[in-house]
Amino acid sequence: MLKKIFRKISAPVGGEHQDSAEGSQSADMAAELLIAPTALMQLTLEDARVVVRYMQPQKITKGTTFIREGDDRDTGFMLLVIDGEATVETVVVSRVEPITITVLGPGSVIGELGLIDGQARYATCTAATPIRCAILTREALHLLMEENPAVAAKLILALSARIGVRLREITGKLKMYVQLTQAMEQEIGSRPAA
Repeated sequence: MLKKIFRKISAPVGGEHQDSAEGSQSADMAAELLIAPTALMQLTLEDARVVVRYMQPQKITKGTTFIREGDDRDTGFMLLVIDGEATVETVVVSRVEPITITVLGPGSVIGELGLIDGQARYATCTAATPIRCAILTREALHLLMEENPAVAAKLILALSARIGVRLREITGKLKMYVQLTQAMEQEIGSRPAA
């Protein structure tokens, strides 16, 4: 499915065989975005340049859904948004239409949890605009682990830290939801019966 959704725009973003100045500039931009606060700032620029060599540049057309909530077959990739925006949506139990969780732009990493654990995707991601991105597949990650284990370890730690931050945020929101629910139940319980 990955090949159906993404259109290649060139060789690997930072490929060793990259001769053109444009390809080198794209690789540098991708590496700089990879260490941005919205992505994996725990990596050094040199580490990011190594990781980018294992990524494939892609274009995603506006309106394309490239990650689908509940999909447990197409989990073998994550992407770094270089240019453009993606909406992240989920379906809540009581609703038919999905709700937008967030909009992600340049420097955002999408799909890292599925890349690491191989489990079903937990949200749907759709290109709100045309997107230029760099894809890291599970196979490329395994190759990085074999060829450059130190950088691969830093990448995995950075991804884990990013997932941990999101887990803490979600836990905080869940606690607030529980408190609001309890307050509403108390309010309803304290009203006189009609």
